[in-house]
Formats: sequence, structure tokens, C-alpha cells
Amino acid sequence: MHWLERHWYRLSALHLLLWPLSIFFGVIAAGRRLLYRSRILQSIRLPVPVMVVGNINVGGTGKTPLTIWLAAWLIGQGWKPGIVCRGYGGSTHAPQRVLANDDPRQVGDEALLLARRCACPVWIGADRAAAARALLSASPDCDLIVSDDGLQHYALARDVELAVIDGERGFGNGMLLPAGPLREPPRRLARVDALIINGAARFRREILPSSVPAFEMCLQGNTFYNILDPRQITGPEKFAGRRVHAVAGIGNPQRFFDRLHEFGMTCVVHVFPDHHAYAPADLEFGDSDAVIMTEKDAVKCERYATENFWALRVDAETDPALGELVRLKIGT
Repeated sequence: MHWLERHWYRLSALHLLLWPLSIFFGVIAAGRRLLYRSRILQSIRLPVPVMVVGNINVGGTGKTPLTIWLAAWLIGQGWKPGIVCRGYGGSTHAPQRVLANDDPRQVGDEALLLARRCACPVWIGADRAAAARALLSASPDCDLIVSDDGLQHYALARDVELAVIDGERGFGNGMLLPAGPLREPPRRLARVDALIINGAARFRREILPSSVPAFEMCLQGNTFYNILDPRQITGPEKFAGRRVHAVAGIGNPQRFFDRLHEFGMTCVVHVFPDHHAYAPADLEFGDSDAVIMTEKDAVKCERYATENFWALRVDAETDPALGELVRLKIGT
């Protein structure tokens, strides 16, 4: 699939071949939505409010950083949230709680990062409703579920839908899978409760539905931690004038590389597919003084880490008004 992603953000002759498959994909997706809306297929309603953080694109838009922000905000407001996600990239399909020392090969990179960054229970499962039920059974004091991804997982009824948009890449060529990056057409966004634009400076807001409130979000952070010994932290100045290799296996790796460039760092960049399962050979750069990567990559590379492996910690910053909207939607 990685080779195909290169075509999703431009138009080429390949799209003439894939366009009929996109039409078929769109018909199937629309039919599935209709079956749930007409209640021919039943959505499971949980005894607590459910908030979905999702998108209509394949690939990273910033859902996981926003989920981390939401979890902290909810806890600060007195809620006791729990998080469910697919556990993509892991081998586990049945509901399972994710702990900070779990193997990312089993639970997935994003789920493990959530478990480490969020002060609340995190559960994974192919069936998010089943994962949420297991979470509520194990943590009966939980009073709200946040689903990281799952906008299209209609089997789980939701009270709030937040859609995250990559402000730099937008909707790509605007086509549905497999000719483009879209799981659903942009008109789906008219039905969500809020739009969060990650990197809004380059995004054309006029293409969004005017009836849905939109909020800006950015990823901030200038602290690097040592992957072998996370107690060691440093700033970008440590890497000035050094031979640095930058590694990214995320949905939009260029955002990470641009961030390093803003620090004044000169790096040899290495792009891997999203959720890449790293092997030691992937990280062997004989001429490097430092290897820098994202937090999501770092949780998978700890087994191979040496003293010159570093990760950049980032946090989502968003309009405080988003919190107020969430407060209204969940009835506080």
C-alpha cells in the first residue's frame, strides 16, 4: 500500500485505472452507513457517553495527540475517561488492556503510546464496542469512553464525533480508496460535531461545511528524550553540527522532518510506511552521531536502541473553545 500512497496526493494516469474501484468502494461505504442509520444493522449503545476522534483520510492526521490532549482535559474537568482503539499494527484482536510495558508487536504502537501518555485505562480490540465493554467491566468508575479512530466503526454508537484534518495535505486528490486517501467523501464532515485542523495555516477552510465549528490544532515540543534511558532529556542544541539521521514511520513524515528543520537541524531523512515494524538493519547508519525519531516510532525501536537514539516529544495544542464544546456535548 505504501507505493500507492505516493499517488494519493496528486493526479496521475493510475487514477484512471483505479477510479472504477473507488466508485465501488464509495457505494459499499454509503450502503453500510445507510444500514446503520436505518437500524437494519444495530449500533451498540454503552451506559456512558462515547466520544470518537477520527478522520475521513487514511493515514495520520493527528488523532492520537488530540486523544492524549482530550484525556488530560477530561481528567482535569473531573471526568474518569477510558480510551479504546484498534491496536493497529499489533497481533491482538480480542479485547485487552494495554499497559506501559507491553510489547508493541502485540498491542500496536499508538495504543502503547496512549497507555504511556494518558493517566487512564487504555483497551484495544478489533471490535471497539467489545473493547469498551471490557474496559467498563474492569474499571467501573469510568464515566466516558474516548475512541481513538473509529469514525467509520458504526457498530459503536457515539455521542460526540470529532474529525481531525491534516491541514497540510488536506484531502489529497479528493478521491476515495484506492484511487485516493479518503475512506468517506468530504460531505461526511457535515455530520460531525467539530472539525480540528492540524496545521491550519495552509488549509483552505472554505471547502469545509460552514455549519460545523472548526478549531485549529498544532503539535508543539522541543524536548528530546533518550530512548535507551528516558530520564535523559535535551534540547535541539545538542545535535547542532552533528551527523543526524531522522527516522519517521508515520502518516505524514514530512511534518516531523519540517519540525527538525525549524530547530536548525540538518538531517539525513529516512521515510518508512506508517506503523512500520522496524528491524535492527533499518536503523543501522554507520556515519551517525544521533538517530532521531517520533514517539510512535520510539516505542517500537526500544529493543534496538543504543545511547545515540533519541525521540522528540510533542503535545497537541488546540483552541480552548474546543473543550467548551466538548463540555456542552457531554452534558456538563
